[in-house]
Amino acid sequence: MKDDKEKEKGLPLFGIPKMAPLLRKYNKEMIIIVMSIIVFSAADLAAPVLQRYALNHFVAGGNLDTMVWFILVYLAVIAVFALAGYINIRVSLATEVRMDRDMRDRAFAHLQKLSFDYYNQNSVGYIHSRVMSDTSRIGETLTWNLGDTIFFIIEIVGSIAVMLLYNARLTGLVLIIIPVISFFYALFQGRLFRLHKDIREINSKITGNFNEGITGAKTIKSLAIEDRIDNDFTAETGNMFKVSMKSARMKGLLNAVTTLATSAALAIVLWKGGVIAGEEVGTFSLFMSYARGLMEPVNILVESLALFIAGKVNIERYTKLIETEPNVKDLPEVEEVYGDCFEPKKENWEEFRGDIEFEHVDFRYPDGEEEVLKDFSLKIPFGTNLAIVGETGAGKSTLVNLMCRFYEPTGGRILVDGKDIKERSQLWMHSSLGYVLQ
Repeated sequence: MKDDKEKEKGLPLFGIPKMAPLLRKYNKEMIIIVMSIIVFSAADLAAPVLQRYALNHFVAGGNLDTMVWFILVYLAVIAVFALAGYINIRVSLATEVRMDRDMRDRAFAHLQKLSFDYYNQNSVGYIHSRVMSDTSRIGETLTWNLGDTIFFIIEIVGSIAVMLLYNARLTGLVLIIIPVISFFYALFQGRLFRLHKDIREINSKITGNFNEGITGAKTIKSLAIEDRIDNDFTAETGNMFKVSMKSARMKGLLNAVTTLATSAALAIVLWKGGVIAGEEVGTFSLFMSYARGLMEPVNILVESLALFIAGKVNIERYTKLIETEPNVKDLPEVEEVYGDCFEPKKENWEEFRGDIEFEHVDFRYPDGEEEVLKDFSLKIPFGTNLAIVGETGAGKSTLVNLMCRFYEPTGGRILVDGKDIKERSQLWMHSSLGYVLQ
C-alpha cells in the first residue's frame, strides 16, 4: 500500500492546466457560468447605488417625481439578480456533476487497462479515494471555487471603484484594513490548509483500512484479531477527531478576525463619515453597505486560494492515476488486428490450442528486488496435466501469472501455440483460460 503522503509536484496555476482537456469539453457551460457571475455581481453592486439615490433624492430632497422609474429599475435589478443567480447555480451544479461523471468514467476505464502490479502496490481504499473523493473535489474546484473567486474579485474591485467615485479619502481609510486583515487571513489559511490536508490523509487511511477490514472479515475472525483491528480503528478515528477539532478551533478564530475586520471598517465609516451623513445621507449609506460587505470577499478569496492549493493535491493524485502506464499492454499493431479490451475484434482471433513454452525466462516483481525466476525453461504440450510443487515463495503462482500474462517476463519469452504471447491480444489470452484459485 502506498501512503497518501506522496511527494507533491509543483504544478503551475494550481494544476488547472492539467485539466484543460476536461474544461474544453465544457467551454459553453464555463462561459455561461462566468457571464452569469458578471451579471450577478453587477446587480449586487448596483443595489447600494440605487439606495443612495433613493435616500438623497426621495428622503433628503423630498422629490418623488422619478419614483415610478426608480421602482421599475429597482425591480429590474432584483429580477436580473435572481435570474443570474439561478442560472449560475443550475449550470454550475450540472457542470460539476457531469465533470465528476466524466472523470470517474475515464478513471474506471483506465483502471481496467492497468497491470496487476498496480493493484498489488495500491490498496482498494487508496484507489477508491482517487476515483471518488479526488474527482468530486476537482469538480467542485473547477466550478464553484473558480466561480466564487471571479465573483468576489468583481465585488472587491467594483466596491472600491464606486467608493472612489464618491469619496476617495474615506475609501483610502477603509482600504487600510484590507492588507492588514489579508495578512491574518493568509496566516490562518496556511495553517488551516495543513490541517485540512492532514484530515484528508487520515480519512483516506481510515477508508482504506475500513474497506480492508470488511473484505477481510473472514480472515480477521478466523485469526481472532478483532480486538487488534478495533484498537487500530479507534486510534485512527481518535486522531481524526483530534485534528478535526483543531481545525474547527482555527476556523472559529478566523471568523472572529473576520468580524473584527468588518467592525473596524464600519467604525472608520462612522468616525469619518459623520460629515457626509449630514450632507448626503445616501453616500453615507453607500459607504456603510460597501464597508460592511468588503471584508467578506477578502476572506472568501483567501479561503478560495487555500481551496485551490488543496485542490492541486487532488489534481496531482488524479492525473497521476490517469497517467500511470500499465506494465503489461498490447502493442499498437496487435491492437489494430485483435482490438482492445473494450472493442475486441473477435473475428480475427485464432483458435487457442494450448501449447505453452517458457524459453529462458527471468522474472522479478516490479516492487521486488530479488529474481523469482532465473533462466527458467519449461514446455507444456497441449493436453498435458502438470503438477508443480514447491515451498511457499518458490514461484509456483508466478508461473501461472506469467502464463496468463498478468505480468511480463523481465527476460526470455513465453510462447503460446508457437507464438510469443506479446504478439497476441491480452483479451484473447484471458478469454481462453480458466484460473481457479485454491
